[in-house]
Amino acid sequence: MHGWLRHTDSKVTVYSDVMPLDVAAVQQSLRSDGLDAWLLYDFHGSNPIAARLAGLTNGTHMTTRRWYYLIPSSGSPRALVHAIERHNLDALPGDKKMYAGREQLAAGLDDLLRGVRRVAMEYSPQGAIPYLSRVDAGTAEMIRARGIEIVSSGDLVQRFEAAWTPAQLATHRRASDALYRIKDRAFERARRALRNRERLTEYDLQQRMARWFEEEGLVSDSAPDVALGANAGNPHYLPLPEQAAVIAPHQVLLLDLWGKVTDPGAVFADITWVGFTGSRVPDEAARAFDAIVRARDTAVALVEEAAMTGRELHGWEVDRAARDVLQRSGYGDHILHRTGHSLGESVHGNGVHMDDYETHDDRRILPGTGFTIEPGLYFDTFGVRTEINVFRGDRDAVVSGPRQMALVPLGM
Repeated sequence: MHGWLRHTDSKVTVYSDVMPLDVAAVQQSLRSDGLDAWLLYDFHGSNPIAARLAGLTNGTHMTTRRWYYLIPSSGSPRALVHAIERHNLDALPGDKKMYAGREQLAAGLDDLLRGVRRVAMEYSPQGAIPYLSRVDAGTAEMIRARGIEIVSSGDLVQRFEAAWTPAQLATHRRASDALYRIKDRAFERARRALRNRERLTEYDLQQRMARWFEEEGLVSDSAPDVALGANAGNPHYLPLPEQAAVIAPHQVLLLDLWGKVTDPGAVFADITWVGFTGSRVPDEAARAFDAIVRARDTAVALVEEAAMTGRELHGWEVDRAARDVLQRSGYGDHILHRTGHSLGESVHGNGVHMDDYETHDDRRILPGTGFTIEPGLYFDTFGVRTEINVFRGDRDAVVSGPRQMALVPLGM
């Protein structure tokens, strides 16, 4: 969240384009899911999800002590805060108690959790979803010692932290359009260098793309990935000045670029396209790329069908559908990562990931969430990946931009 808040009877109103934390809606979701409460907890920024939901990420609050905010399925929320930082949760509705020493903390937790038997927290069984798993083991022990069952808040986080507002969806579309323009300029720059036999390295092209980001008004946590040949076989390769390859003929050239506009609350777009620095794409690369296209489109069709019919769909199912295509095509040994990840104000957001490979993500794909679909295959001499962004609406699923259907030839 961004901006400042004011107290109301049932809602924390946030003066920004980001969805406010609606306590009444949270309580309705808790009742639907058979939960007694949602317990938000943070210590020193260890749980950025809770901090964002509580409105403590705007830099005006010092959070060096433990705080707890419990939203019950019915009744008034209640908070437990340290006396030194007693005002941190003043903007949130409900009752508040203070503690100082550890004995007071223990007694305060007893009062806070009285009557609660099943509580949601930012917890993931077996640490399956690291982006969500923010509650430390010791804190979980403290809660369980009071006879309380902890369950994952994954779908609550999606509804109330990871879901996009209409304004955020608009920022995503603007960022997506800009990324496609930058991608086109990058391919054209590589094509010109090849035609003129000009020395252009991966790093040179990456830095030009970074300048184009500035021209487009985009920000990111990293410069784009520009990877040639064997370097494209490394999913997280980034060129450095001293080791960047020269863009030479007859090589796969992979571009991965992600960014967002500078509006408060803006969310990321993230795309990957692949070219070939010659006029005819080799059969080996063409076959691999055809496989990831079929995997991608199978995953998209599954999400579209579930959205149109209202059928419940989980992230692991999308990943499995895409990987089944790659495995049936004989490429099982060349898969190195999941099919997709959540998009948010960070490029890897707090919503569901398309993952049954690195983890088993059993969160539901809920309306209002955005994510990537990006199957890839990686070899000793090249790699290919196709990455698109999908927004799940109430009864539809929309791909943000064009889908790449074949490698882009860049040579004469």
